[in-house]
Amino acid sequence: MRRPRWWVELILIAAVYAAYSGGRLLARGDASTAVGHGLALLRAEDALGLAAERPLNRLFTDVPWLGVPADFVYASLHYLVTPLVLVWLFRRRPVRYRAARAWLMTSTLLGLVGFVLLPTCPPRLLDPVHGFTDTMAHFSAYGWWGAEASAPRGLGGLTNQYAAMPSLHVGWALWCGVMLWRYGRTPLPRTLGVAYPLLTTVVVMGTANHYLLDAVAGAAVMGAGLLLTPYVLRFLDRLRGLTGLTGPGGRLGEGVIGGESPRNSPVVGGGWETSAGERIPGQRSAPAAADDTPASAR
Repeated sequence: MRRPRWWVELILIAAVYAAYSGGRLLARGDASTAVGHGLALLRAEDALGLAAERPLNRLFTDVPWLGVPADFVYASLHYLVTPLVLVWLFRRRPVRYRAARAWLMTSTLLGLVGFVLLPTCPPRLLDPVHGFTDTMAHFSAYGWWGAEASAPRGLGGLTNQYAAMPSLHVGWALWCGVMLWRYGRTPLPRTLGVAYPLLTTVVVMGTANHYLLDAVAGAAVMGAGLLLTPYVLRFLDRLRGLTGLTGPGGRLGEGVIGGESPRNSPVVGGGWETSAGERIPGQRSAPAAADDTPASAR
C-alpha cells in the first residue's frame, strides 16, 4: 500500500478541522439550556461523589505556578501535540497512519454531534455561587488569551463556549496516548503516552473548562470512533472504487496506480504509459501492439 500523499492529507485534515470549528460555532444553543445541562452534570457528580473539579480548581486558582502553566497547556497543547503525532505516524508508521487518522476524524465528528445535541455550560461560566473560578480569566495577564476563552484576545466571540460535552481535549489526548504507547519503540514515547492524557484530564478540570463527566464522555466518544473506524475505512474504499481511484484490490494504489490494468480493460490513456520507476508518464514512440503480451514484459 502506498504512503498517502502529504498534500492530500493536509487538505483532508484541514477540511475536517474546518467542519469541526464551524460546527462548534453553529451549535451554540441558548444560554439557559446550556447552564441547565451543566448544573445537571454537576448534581450527578455530587450525588456520585465524583466532583473532583472544585478542589482542583481551588488549587489552580490559589497557586499561580500551577494555574498559569495549566492555562498554557489548555490553550496550546490541544492544537500542537495532535498534529505532531499525526505527522509522526505519517512518516514513521505509514502502514498504521490511515486507520489512525480515520479513528481520530470519526471521533471528532461524533464529538461535534454531542456539541449540537447537548450544549453545556462549562464550570467556569456558572454562577460563582457554585464555587468555580475561571483561571484563564483570572490569569489572563500572563497569556495571549482574553477573559472570554482560550482564543486570542478580542476573538473570544468566535468560539462556542458551550461546547463542553464531550471534552475533545481529553479525547484527542487519549488518541495521542494510545498512538504513542502502541507504536513507540522506546520508553520515552510510551511514558508520554500515559502522562499526556492524564495531564490533560487534570488540566481541563482544574482550569474549570470541563466537568469530570465531560472527560468521561470524551473517552467514550473515542471508543465509539474506534468501533466505527473499520466501517468508515470500508466505506472510503468503496467510494474510491466507485470514483475509479482503486483497482481490483480495493485499496488506493493497487491494480491501477503502480500496477497492471486488467487484461481486457480498454486503453484510455491515449498512448501514454508509465514504466516502473517513472513518476511522470512518457509518450511512447509507437503504439503498443494489439497482443496479449503483458505490458511489463514489453
